[in-house]
Amino acid sequence: MGDNVIRIFRHSIQETDFVRACVIVSLTVSCLIITAFAFSRSFSLINYQLLFIPILYAAYSFPKRGLVIAGICGIAYEGLGYYFSYPSTVGMLGVTINAILFVIIAVVFAYFIEQIRAGEVQYRTVFAYSQLGILLFDRTTFFIRQANEKFAGMLGYTPEEVVTKNFTDVFLTPREKERFLERIAKQGNVADFETRFATKNGASCWVNLSWSYIDEKTISCSVMNINTRKLAEKLNNDNMLKYRQLTESSPTGILIIQNGAIRFANPSFTAFSGHSLAEVTGKSLDSFISPQDRDAFLEFSNSLPQRKALTEATEFRFVTRSGDMRLGALFTTPIRHRDNPATLINIVDISETQRLEYKIQQDNERRRGIIITVAHELRTPLQPILGYLNMLVSDPEGFGILDDTKKILERCLVSVDRERDIINQMLDLSVLDSGRIQLCSTMFPLAALVRKVLDAGGYASKAEVTFDIDDSIMVTADSERLFSVLDSLLSNAINYSKAPRKIGIFYRSGTDDTQHHIAISDNGIGIPQNQLSSIFEPFQLADAAVLSRKYDRMGLSLSIAKKVIQMHGGDITVESVVNAGSTFTIHLPKGSAP
Repeated sequence: MGDNVIRIFRHSIQETDFVRACVIVSLTVSCLIITAFAFSRSFSLINYQLLFIPILYAAYSFPKRGLVIAGICGIAYEGLGYYFSYPSTVGMLGVTINAILFVIIAVVFAYFIEQIRAGEVQYRTVFAYSQLGILLFDRTTFFIRQANEKFAGMLGYTPEEVVTKNFTDVFLTPREKERFLERIAKQGNVADFETRFATKNGASCWVNLSWSYIDEKTISCSVMNINTRKLAEKLNNDNMLKYRQLTESSPTGILIIQNGAIRFANPSFTAFSGHSLAEVTGKSLDSFISPQDRDAFLEFSNSLPQRKALTEATEFRFVTRSGDMRLGALFTTPIRHRDNPATLINIVDISETQRLEYKIQQDNERRRGIIITVAHELRTPLQPILGYLNMLVSDPEGFGILDDTKKILERCLVSVDRERDIINQMLDLSVLDSGRIQLCSTMFPLAALVRKVLDAGGYASKAEVTFDIDDSIMVTADSERLFSVLDSLLSNAINYSKAPRKIGIFYRSGTDDTQHHIAISDNGIGIPQNQLSSIFEPFQLADAAVLSRKYDRMGLSLSIAKKVIQMHGGDITVESVVNAGSTFTIHLPKGSAP
């Protein structure tokens, strides 16, 4: 609590200072009266010693203003001495010396009081406002004698609550307390002793202690709160542990490249390369790259510091310790390693994948060869069969064929013709899959080609056709291939539509659009949403078991059509609603075809 303030006229003074001033005045007056009485009675032993009482008290209470009191006392003493000593020269000289002595002693005393108080102020300032917790405790009993607010607040107490505690009671566990007692018994002065305190609510608080002896009975201890740092270290250690567990158990090779050298390699990479960790660390990654890929890799590695995370794989061939060749797909991510820029590289071993892809490619080539051979072998005997059937059907009377027999032959002719179409589609699909087909692109009017398809297939007589393509629309493509695509889509639209069949052919493309969009819609049975992704696969039909029989379809035409359009750089998409119809849209690039 602060002192009360007393106002005297326009001045204000602390109540404590006012009381001290009154005491000093009272002592001064009393001592001067006693000194005057001593002079009058010739009591030389006490005629000046009494004045040291108010002088020293004034110098202690008000070091600078106490000098004024010393001067006043000296002058008053000198006046009294001269009065009672005159005309004795020796007596007057002794009085003068005593008066000067008052002032000298007051100055010396005030100086030392100032120094002591300056030290006390500094100590109290450090003690009260230090960013460290500071406490004094008994060397023997460990009871806390004094503690600043920083230490008390660190543990959630008030300073008044702390000074009622034994210092050993604030340790979190008996083991922490035991460690402290062992250390303080061995060393009197200790720095950087880390331990844990228990806060008022029982939580753990990491602290760093430093202590030293003030005297034989008192120890001064400073306390630094390091709880945040310890928690961060624990989190970092946990993260490092998880990171090591992740990298060491990862099936993917992981490297950290810094300044062109390998700073870290996980076990998967050492297994991939066949080299030990010691043989890998510090080496340049290009020393493990196949000579055929080294130039490309050097160009790749030189750009790593400027790269962002590389999510697309870059493939390079690696030479293992045994001399074998392995293919790795590299993914890079810029990181910081030990506060410096570095690159994290993930290496995925795709050697087996490449071998499988090569095997699959060989199998596909073999399959296509078998399909082409079988198709040719099947088509060869069909030619004379078709010829004989056409000859018999065209002149039934000449061959003595009855009407019932003619109908049977006509059905056979349709079936054989269908088989020939299937074989031709299989050959077309195989040729398209091989990539050996060449497009013959020209520029022509789209509307004229669509009309030609409608006339050739007789589609206008089979359904109500709505046609909306301007005659000025010109496309660049292989007209024969595009003819077959349009024919396939229109044939599907007719076959899968419900009576009365309604077919729409529309062209949609804006001025800034880079593609032609040709849509063919029907009012057919529609396609379920979960089957839209598979209808362009070979031999795939929506509800194939039923539709292949009902509509005489084999599921090859859509696959062929899509491959043809993709060869042009475009695509075919479909939108469909079950029992409402489907819309197939051809997206064909404008300008020159590939």
